Amino acid sequence: MTLLRIILLCTVALPMAASSLQQYTVRVTDRKPQPRENFVQGLEIRDGYLYVSVGNYGASQLLRYHFADGTTDVARKLHPGIFAEGLTVFGDHVYQLTWRNSVMLVYRKSDLQFQRALPLAGEGWGLTNNGTDLIYSDGSEKLFFMAPDTATILRTISVTEQGRPVTHLNELEWIDSAIWANVWQSDRIVIIDPLSGAVTANIDLRGLLPSAEYRQGTDVLNGIARDASDGAVWVTGKRWPWIYRIELVPAIDASEKQQSKLNSR
Repeated sequence: MTLLRIILLCTVALPMAASSLQQYTVRVTDRKPQPRENFVQGLEIRDGYLYVSVGNYGASQLLRYHFADGTTDVARKLHPGIFAEGLTVFGDHVYQLTWRNSVMLVYRKSDLQFQRALPLAGEGWGLTNNGTDLIYSDGSEKLFFMAPDTATILRTISVTEQGRPVTHLNELEWIDSAIWANVWQSDRIVIIDPLSGAVTANIDLRGLLPSAEYRQGTDVLNGIARDASDGAVWVTGKRWPWIYRIELVPAIDASEKQQSKLNSR
């Protein structure tokens, strides 16, 4: 094969690789109120309950609400020296990361009584599970797969978007055999292949919280939870007054609808 033909084949292949990255916007189909003071770091829906990990020194908590009506079931305040991060429910336990305390807290699911602390290497940001392993992020492009009983790192993947590392991976959720991750200080969620680490899709959530809802202290998008009972995906942010149920809309469909509106004028 000639050098020229190799170059031509490579230039043809590049656009094809780029086009495989799906782009989405969202449609809001429902919303529920939540306490505006909750600095949401972790979110999960399980068996009719909404679990929330609330961060900040002196304000960190583990909360469980009745998801149907938003009433509080259990609230556990953490030591003021702990900054809570992501959480996940796995088996008979709830796992909650800490930011810089180098431990992961383990609670009994039935009553959220603290059971033990497991060592954590480095910072803790987002946490989820795939039914076998715990999966956590530390703010880098890495995702770590851990044994739930010992927190031993079993394997690590590097998250990339079209070959470039994606850092600031925050809250995580396992959805349909993929990892959804908030990208901190942005209005997007990335969908990640758990085997290769490649980002397969971007979700644009700009404008999800209307500007009129912002108050002093309202912070970034953070929090993804899938309700296994009906498959619905809910998202929120730090000190947001609402948790939103969303459906994905392919970006090309959204742009075509906008163009159709312009053409009809």
